[in-house]
Amino acid sequence: EVQLVESGGGLVQAGTSLRLSCAASGFTFDDYAIAWFRQVAGKEREGVSCVWSSDGNTYYADSVKGRFTISSDSAKNTVYLQMNSLKSEDTAVYYCAAVGGWHSPCDLGDEYDYWGQGTQVTVSS
Repeated sequence: EVQLVESGGGLVQAGTSLRLSCAASGFTFDDYAIAWFRQVAGKEREGVSCVWSSDGNTYYADSVKGRFTISSDSAKNTVYLQMNSLKSEDTAVYYCAAVGGWHSPCDLGDEYDYWGQGTQVTVSS
């Protein structure tokens, strides 16, 4: 059974940092691109960042470029999203998602096959 489990969300002040984790199981980790998306209630889901562990390529949305860093640990089947210099507009539910196949470069516009349950990030100003 494929599972993606996010953790690390919380309430933080603007300007501080938070690290999200996405623990994956049930599939060959390096064969899948993993991405982070976020969604605010009533708004469209937004792609944040993605990584493909097989070659290490990454991609960031303009809104987080320079502040967020995505990384993967194949030994732990876990993808991390280090979020620095957080802003109030980063407040959202953050989801990780996985898609199989060749992903060089990874693409936030792909149809992702598997999704986690989400973790809330709230940034107070």
